[in-house]
Amino acid sequence: MEYVAQTVAVSKGQLWTGRILSGLGVLFMLFDATIHVMKPAPVVASLAQLAFPLSAAVPLGIIELVSIALYVIPRTSVFGAILLTGYLGGATATQVRVGAPLFSTTLFPIYIALFLWGGLHFRDDRVRSLIPLRR
Repeated sequence: MEYVAQTVAVSKGQLWTGRILSGLGVLFMLFDATIHVMKPAPVVASLAQLAFPLSAAVPLGIIELVSIALYVIPRTSVFGAILLTGYLGGATATQVRVGAPLFSTTLFPIYIALFLWGGLHFRDDRVRSLIPLRR
């Protein structure tokens, strides 16, 4: 059985809300990936505090960059969102493990995931059909 998605017109307001939410999430993730690759002193200190070796910084940054690229390409955006959700879930688990403050640090990756999925929900009818919000 083949799944055929119905195409539903998205209002300009929904489309722009989705683009803004997605853009904010992508900008944060790009910043995070960039600093992982560049390894400035605050990243070195954070990795040490989180008990990660410095050698993990660049691979983490590359994983983020690939996932972001998949997210911003409309055809692969859902796959990119899934990969970014996994990455952000790992970040949340790491923050829980070290006992970071709940609302500011521990839940921050979840806030970013909400921006990414919320943006995708507003701008992609495939996601809206999979995750319908009821009125």
